[in-house]
Amino acid sequence: MSDIDHRADDGLPPLRDVVRTHGLEPKKALGQNFLFDLNLTGRIARSAGPLEGVTVVEIGPGPGGLTRALLSAGAARVIAVERDPRALPALAEIAARYPGRLDVVDADALTFDPVPLIGSGPLGSGPVRIVANLPYNIGTPLLTGWLTDPAWPPWWDSLTLMFQREVAERIVADESDRANYGRLGVLCGWRTQADILFDVAPSAFVPPPKVTSSVVRLTPRPAPLPCAVETLERVTRAAFGQRRKMLRQSLKAATPDALRLLEAAGIAETARAEEVPVAGFVAMARALVG
Repeated sequence: MSDIDHRADDGLPPLRDVVRTHGLEPKKALGQNFLFDLNLTGRIARSAGPLEGVTVVEIGPGPGGLTRALLSAGAARVIAVERDPRALPALAEIAARYPGRLDVVDADALTFDPVPLIGSGPLGSGPVRIVANLPYNIGTPLLTGWLTDPAWPPWWDSLTLMFQREVAERIVADESDRANYGRLGVLCGWRTQADILFDVAPSAFVPPPKVTSSVVRLTPRPAPLPCAVETLERVTRAAFGQRRKMLRQSLKAATPDALRLLEAAGIAETARAEEVPVAGFVAMARALVG
């Protein structure tokens, strides 16, 4: 791997030295794959758009490569949520370099709610963006949690996240990509505009994963088609749970009156889940409770 992180201009040590100093060897159990290339972390930070006046929530900062890039790019405040206590001293060094702009939270991102902390900050109602090289083992649950919040539009105005390429393809898939289209694609397509921005080779990470990664940006739709989240999840769970079957069969897991849902949504009873656009699933979910 390149030693490009030695070109850092923020006055902080190279990331390799940070990892060595603080004993931060990546732990597989925590899904850790660290990025040392500060050119790459800078590219991820820029992908989130202009950051002046923005509060950024970062999940799993580890030794802080992306954290440094976000602050260097002008983020007014970064809230870094890290459950690995070994990383806290390294993040404290970054906080000292950027006084008043980095809040490090020792917590599990799956259970931590950043909203109260955001509200207590000096920026008031300024925009909030989530930017993260997500630990692979919690990326999808985190995304699903952010997308299923009953309150919409959400408290964040964009998500810029790194996933395994195969997960990224599922996030952006629609009925034109039947191999990757599923429950996640319906949820993401319903409430957001999701796009893959660029890929990241395994060699960019320590340790290198076995798969290519991708940076995805999701922007919330201000007025998605009206539908109850839990009902949509119920319909998609049934439909894609037996995706090889026609919907007239698979939907029976959600309701004994599957044909009524299909008729109400204008969908052929011989259709399969991967052929139905997001609007069709929303129509079926509304008919389920209608």
